[in-house]
Amino acid sequence: MPPSRGAANHGSSPEPPAGPATSLTAARGECSIRTSVQSLAPAARTARIRRFSVSGLCAAGAAAAALTLVPSPAHASEPASHGAASAAGPAAAVAAQADTLAEKAAKAPAASDKLDKWIHKSLKIMKDKGIPGTYEGLHRNIMRESGGDPKASNDWDVNAQNGTPSKGLLQVIQPTFDAYHVSGTEKDLTDPVANITAAANYAADKYGSIDNVDSAY
Repeated sequence: MPPSRGAANHGSSPEPPAGPATSLTAARGECSIRTSVQSLAPAARTARIRRFSVSGLCAAGAAAAALTLVPSPAHASEPASHGAASAAGPAAAVAAQADTLAEKAAKAPAASDKLDKWIHKSLKIMKDKGIPGTYEGLHRNIMRESGGDPKASNDWDVNAQNGTPSKGLLQVIQPTFDAYHVSGTEKDLTDPVANITAAANYAADKYGSIDNVDSAY
């Protein structure tokens, strides 16, 4: 008995043959996939290019920074040269001062020896003439008045303004020297021995002794 038209087909139904519509759909799908892949390829390349570009810029920036931080030989030497030039001035001044002090120190013993002889010679004359005074009193006043320079002259005080400047080891003015000059010494105001003994003679008359003089007299 032939099956009725409404009976169900419980077996496997064979797939219908691929028609033109099916082939077109498949082709469209494949084309879409290829297009997507092709679209992704330039984007990936662009991303890689951008990544490489950023890396290159970073590397270039680091290199530039390194070159900026590392001084060139010319620039590196400039501060040292400037410092050496700046230090040369004070060093030369110190050296010159040291030479001057050394020269004065070399001359000091000779000047001191001369002053010592002048004082002792004056003390001998003072003793013979009965003029009081000691080595300490004479030396102390000489150093205060003239610093031991027999040619010292005061050209600014009232005596100088009056035309009679103080001169010599004990800064004696000419009228005082003439009045208290001690015989046996030179009649020269700036002669060391004559100046000392005349000043000691004057101090003995006014203050009792040159030892009692501690300031201008």
